[in-house]
Amino acid sequence: MKILLTAINAKYIHSNLAVYSLYAYAKRLCQHLAVAEYTINHSLDFVMQEIFRQRPDVLCFSCYIWNITFVEELSRELHKLLPGMPIWVGGPEVSYECDAFLQRNPQITGILRGEGEQSFYGLCCHYAEGSVELSGIPGLVYRQEGLSAAAELVQTPDAEPLPMDSLPFCYEDLAGLKNRIVYYETSRGCPFRCSYCLSSLEKSLRLRSMSLVERELQFFLDHRVPQVKLVDRTFNCSHAHAMAIWQYLADHDNGVTNFHFEISADLLNEEELGLLGQMRPGLVQLEIGVQSTNPDTLAEIRRTTDLCRLEENAARIRSFGNIHQHLDLIAGLPMEGYDSFRVSFDQVYGMHPQQLQLGFLKVLKGSWLYENRERYGILFRHRPPYEVLATRWLSYEELLRIKLVEEMLEVYGNSGQYEVTLKLLEQEFESPFDIFLKVGYYYQEKGLLWKQHSRLGRCEILLRFLEQECSWADLSLYQEALTFDLYYRENMKSRPPWAPDPALWRAQARSVQRKGENAHLEPFSYDFFGFLQGQSARPKKQEGWQLYRFSYEERDPLTRQARVEPVMGQFTEGRGETSC
Repeated sequence: MKILLTAINAKYIHSNLAVYSLYAYAKRLCQHLAVAEYTINHSLDFVMQEIFRQRPDVLCFSCYIWNITFVEELSRELHKLLPGMPIWVGGPEVSYECDAFLQRNPQITGILRGEGEQSFYGLCCHYAEGSVELSGIPGLVYRQEGLSAAAELVQTPDAEPLPMDSLPFCYEDLAGLKNRIVYYETSRGCPFRCSYCLSSLEKSLRLRSMSLVERELQFFLDHRVPQVKLVDRTFNCSHAHAMAIWQYLADHDNGVTNFHFEISADLLNEEELGLLGQMRPGLVQLEIGVQSTNPDTLAEIRRTTDLCRLEENAARIRSFGNIHQHLDLIAGLPMEGYDSFRVSFDQVYGMHPQQLQLGFLKVLKGSWLYENRERYGILFRHRPPYEVLATRWLSYEELLRIKLVEEMLEVYGNSGQYEVTLKLLEQEFESPFDIFLKVGYYYQEKGLLWKQHSRLGRCEILLRFLEQECSWADLSLYQEALTFDLYYRENMKSRPPWAPDPALWRAQARSVQRKGENAHLEPFSYDFFGFLQGQSARPKKQEGWQLYRFSYEERDPLTRQARVEPVMGQFTEGRGETSC
């Protein structure tokens, strides 16, 4: 008997905590179990052939909004090839409206609802040993007999939530997870009731004992895992739990592993902030869900947030210079129209996170917002990921403008590759939102959207935008700013066509070049170093040229930017004259 647990992940770098947890809980029957992971980027034919060659007796899929369409089509074709093989599905995408899902998918035998460990273990006992009837396994919905869409459905009672300490550790070894993100949980449930989130449906918060957590964290540290993402919802809702984990990581830091936490920044207290401020740069990164700064919206989605404290704590964390901050916004929430969202965007952008994730509301089955969608006039895509199209407050045309902002934000903002240029643009536009919107309009009008562009090509597009659309722009300043940004991130193989001829300053570079260094030397007529250090509101134009060294062996652990320093006094182009 072979039971195959199958994950279809969004990207190769992701791993699937659910299938590892199910496998670990049913480990007594491990001789009957196997795990297979693929991605939605694999062709359906490839995955179908791989599963067919394994000839499982029972096939199980972990289902989410990003893979459900793939799973439905794949299971339909596999049922034709292996008609006697039971196919079971579980996960948040199939745990609600189970009857409709099974009627739509007659090839599916049944569904594991909610947390799957107990249900899956019972399923394994049923198929591998015959020791339990399906009707005696909690958390199932399945067909009474046959695979006919008209077959009567049986729903067993819900499985009781498991104590966190009863869940075995998922990872015995990490052989199959090299160069991938490892996911880990120390709690389940959430004390908050955000109306768009499925975690709000569970009323209790369950924590794993620190004796177990410490042992498991040490496993990751000993194996020098590059990144561990904790999937705990609102990780710091328990002060004692969060402090104990952060203190352990600070005390046992291996200098390599990064730990990612999803937190509520307004809940951070002085003790937590004090500890975070002492950590190695890059040891932890924080994802902070702001979602909106409109008080009416936050009240309507039942999200309790002290915005003033959130902003203060985000600024404190930024001042430490050791923690990557990732702030989230959601477009399409109730009570938030276009103008209100523009304000929310500008406020969160002004908190200067390393990354601002602008997402669009997903109307998830089972969520409170889904149940009240008509009340809010929410229109959303019929197929996953059920993304919002319009609401009573936001038209589709307005949403498309926000889509332009989101795309340009990813290219020019979240990439971290245009730091100096964006700092200049922020001084010229009425709001940060308008920067990305107007650049997006330019891309749209010139037919540049949906095309692949090199990094150098993105710079050239931005320069053409400034030349044609911004009469105030000093092109020489922006040309140098973009040159600085290009070399700030990498030692470019292709030199920007607007940059000065290296022959004009080769003698100066030769005099300060270090043998064997991984660095680049470049002259600038504007003082970008002082500008980045906050010594001037705008880069000052110098009388001559200043040579800068970009050192790629000494990168900022948060931004990955090169270390930059002036290496000699100003000089006149091509003459070798210096003035210190």
